[in-house]
Amino acid sequence: MFIKWIARALAALNSNAKKEQIAAGMACGVLLALVPAGNLVWIALFALSFFFKIHYGLQMITLAACKLAAPLFAPGLDALGWAVLHAGPLQPFFIALADAPIAPLTRFNNTIVMGGLVAGLALWIPLFFAFRALVALYRTRLAPRISGSKAYKAFMKIPLVAKISKAAGAVTRLRGALE
Repeated sequence: MFIKWIARALAALNSNAKKEQIAAGMACGVLLALVPAGNLVWIALFALSFFFKIHYGLQMITLAACKLAAPLFAPGLDALGWAVLHAGPLQPFFIALADAPIAPLTRFNNTIVMGGLVAGLALWIPLFFAFRALVALYRTRLAPRISGSKAYKAFMKIPLVAKISKAAGAVTRLRGALE
């Protein structure tokens, strides 16, 4: 399963997908990884991502990879969430929000949820530009070197990888025909 994800990520990076779509998908994956799942905030962010033209496959791969590292950031997210939830000017807003009937489902008053949301939103734009630059760098400098290597050619001869690569190419061509 993990090999399929890596193959799909490489196929996406080498496809005709716009670097902005790939970068946005990866930035959304980081945002979703910072916010703990199981609350209405996470579900709303996940659902909202489907209204934008992003690369969903790389969003899910980035989400899975960053979710593994999220516990390392929990103390910082907890401190940030505590600072936001205890900010004086925001207290009336949070009190009104706590009285709303749907508020318990959002878990907005959880310090890690609030810290993850604030950190993820603050990091989204810088991560978007960083990922966009990395995709451009990969496509111009690294991809030609990799595709010419003997290891890559041997890897592409593996039957599963060849099938995935062929399927990804067909999907890309079909998507291009439909747009």
